[in-house]
Amino acid sequence: MKNSIFKLSKQALFLTALLLVTVFSHAFSNDTQTTVTVASATLVALPVKNQLAEKEMIKQLRHEHTWASEIKSKQSWVNQDTIKIPKRGEAPAVLINNTNYPIVKNNRDDSHVVVALNKFDTENTIVTKDELYALPYEKVSDVQQQHRETLEDETMEYGLWGLAPQAADEANNEFVLETTGADDGTGRLKLTTKDLRTLQAKMNKAGISKKGRILILCDDHVSDLLEEDKNFFTQYHNHREGMISSKYYGFKIYEDSTTPEYDDVALTKLAYGSATVGRKSSVVFHAGSTAKAAGTVERFARDASTDPELRENTIGFRVWHIIVAYGIEGSAAIISGKAA
Repeated sequence: MKNSIFKLSKQALFLTALLLVTVFSHAFSNDTQTTVTVASATLVALPVKNQLAEKEMIKQLRHEHTWASEIKSKQSWVNQDTIKIPKRGEAPAVLINNTNYPIVKNNRDDSHVVVALNKFDTENTIVTKDELYALPYEKVSDVQQQHRETLEDETMEYGLWGLAPQAADEANNEFVLETTGADDGTGRLKLTTKDLRTLQAKMNKAGISKKGRILILCDDHVSDLLEEDKNFFTQYHNHREGMISSKYYGFKIYEDSTTPEYDDVALTKLAYGSATVGRKSSVVFHAGSTAKAAGTVERFARDASTDPELRENTIGFRVWHIIVAYGIEGSAAIISGKAA
């Protein structure tokens, strides 16, 4: 309570001082009064503008109507821009037709892994006062919206790259398969429904839960299935809200043009943003063992009124965010095969 009163007192003193400066300036010059009033409005309004923009950014990062909307948000796991991922202890044994009592009691030793959220910074964008006079629209707001949209896309693309397996490791439920269809005329082998059934069988054999398998098809593989399967064609052209099919060989299907690429020879995932051209993939993850979370969201801005030399508005954003897999359900990548 004392702290609140102290803060209010400081604000009251600030506003009183500001009023005195304005009145004092008015006694000498109307121009000076105008300058002080505008500057004070900027000082008061900027934090409010930042808060509103940051709230809008959080809304944008919900990734609605995309594959990322399948992932549960785990904001309660976040602290200081890190995420604490719980790891369950050993499951209990099941006794069938038991006749031995008392039944054995065991502790379940849980643990957790702490992972830092990824930091995403936009480069700053400037908008000059001269531009604003010449434009028929409010460019500062449009620039801000562009930053939000760009960060939404980037957090999704990086998240999808992280969910894809680095390489085949079936002992840990990480599968990498190559397509086996006909040559599309460029040396790339098309994706077939048989390839999907092969992956489905591997996941079934590994005991991976059938509920929650999400398949994100790359553009080439969408085209392949449209050509091969009339049922897929019908579902594709009737799909709404980003999802193509909620049930297709055991997968809920989305499409995305930013799926990761794999090394042409080693079939290992290329580094994010690599200039090397690899083979495109479609990616499978399990919604039940995947989490997403956002940490601190910050808008960095300088108003043109506080930049007397260049008269420029400057805007940039920083977002802490993560999409991460945990548990034992695993992941998969279907890579375009190569003709012999």
